[in-house]
Amino acid sequence: MNMNRTALLIVAAALIVPAAGCARNKVKGDTAYVARDVNTLYALAKKSADQGNYADAAKLFDEVERQHPYSVWARRAQLMSAFSYYMAQQYTDAISSSQRFLTIHPGNADAPYANYLVAMSYYQQIADVTRDQKITQQASDAFGELIRRYPGSRYATDARLKLDLINDHLAGKEMEVGRYYERSGNWLAASLRFRTVVDKYQTTSHTPEALERLVECYLALGVPDEARKAGAVLGRNYPGTSWYKHSYELLRRHQPRT
Repeated sequence: MNMNRTALLIVAAALIVPAAGCARNKVKGDTAYVARDVNTLYALAKKSADQGNYADAAKLFDEVERQHPYSVWARRAQLMSAFSYYMAQQYTDAISSSQRFLTIHPGNADAPYANYLVAMSYYQQIADVTRDQKITQQASDAFGELIRRYPGSRYATDARLKLDLINDHLAGKEMEVGRYYERSGNWLAASLRFRTVVDKYQTTSHTPEALERLVECYLALGVPDEARKAGAVLGRNYPGTSWYKHSYELLRRHQPRT
């Protein structure tokens, strides 16, 4: 009897320890560890993704790698995890999973897609021009890296389009700050912002206004020669715009009298 009781206590203790471990995992938000064969686990993950349950799918794909790290499905599961996190709008996790895939499999045929997921995860978080543009710059850097590394990939074309939109957005931020400085009478600070648009984002839709604002700032700063240069560039490249007409009138009124 004593031996039987001792044996029962040992078994009970062995059962309690894993249960406590599972409880701790549950508190952390991890998927409860349930051992499954790789085919079953991957099929469950894919089924969740197909049904649009992307957050659950991402965790299950993570489980494929955790339980079967050396299987042929592990690498695919890493990428599907990143995709699922992206579709679930969990962009930080999508970036982390994609970058992990790139670290482990830098030369893999799916590396361009993993880079694309990183860039798109930043892109989806871009805020309007009234807010900080750190993530916008990160999206720009990520798309630029994708184009540089994989210029011939099918994702490079979309990356170039997105990069044009991002540059327009970043130029819009410079314009917003420049206008604020100009309204405040801080002509030098304003001119530096408008100059950035002309020099760095010259292919965006904001360039004509930036040149006209430079004419205003340079005239206010008492450097009419610089104002005329900006006006000449504006007239040469955007002669039919209202911005050129306005700058022309400003320069005409400030011509030195003879």
